[in-house]
Amino acid sequence: MNIFSGLLSSPTQQPQVKKQRRGIEIKSEREIEIMRQAAKIVATVLKEISQMVQPGMTTADLDAYAEKRIRSMGATPSFKGYHGFTGSICSSINNEVVHGIPSKKKVIRAGDVLKVDTGAYYQGFHGDSCITIPVVEVTPESAKLIRVAEEALYKGIEQVRAGAYLLDLAGAIEDHVKSNGFSIVEEFTGHGVGRNLHEEPSVFNFRTREMPNVKLRSGMTLAIEPILNAGSKYTRTLADKWTAVTVDNAMSAQFEHTVLVTETGYEILTDRSKV
Repeated sequence: MNIFSGLLSSPTQQPQVKKQRRGIEIKSEREIEIMRQAAKIVATVLKEISQMVQPGMTTADLDAYAEKRIRSMGATPSFKGYHGFTGSICSSINNEVVHGIPSKKKVIRAGDVLKVDTGAYYQGFHGDSCITIPVVEVTPESAKLIRVAEEALYKGIEQVRAGAYLLDLAGAIEDHVKSNGFSIVEEFTGHGVGRNLHEEPSVFNFRTREMPNVKLRSGMTLAIEPILNAGSKYTRTLADKWTAVTVDNAMSAQFEHTVLVTETGYEILTDRSKV
């Protein structure tokens, strides 16, 4: 789940430790194992949703399914109630960039570019991931946008290891996106994830000097999530105060994984191929 940087490190409405920790958390082996379970729940739900989506369903249908499945696996939805958000998933279609609110009125149609983002809170820790689903057959341009968005995520993840820097992965993402003719949304970023849904550091998808170029350490857990637009990089927020859309109505795509930094590289905790 993306969020404005001002919400980073804000406590969720799930149970939290009483003492708010500051800075970037390094997870212990015990905490990492719990996060593996939280992330596995998220990966399972997203994989199942990707297999069940059909034209004629509503985003409320997907939301109800996600909440039921998350709870059936002993977790609670990370997003529901978060700063007043009403859904267990963010469901954003076509020109909707992020934070789309599930609705019975929002019908999924063939050709849609559907982003589904969800999180699970399990034994004190969160997992967070997003996929973009081409509904039946999309246009060639939309198919390319989806493909490049997923490739960009993995280009960034491939840079992750202890001793690397955040701008190493940001640069890899930016270079791949721009070389394919798409723009990167800069208003929303990735983030640390763990006891809180959004923690430090901010994980940028483009080169910037506005934030510290953090050196990665083993035990950090990051939500890496590039968002690509087919047109302008700029967005605007609708009257519901959540849904962000492209300013030019161009298509948008996003992928996200929760990733553990290790001494030699990384572990993708929300890997859907393992569930």
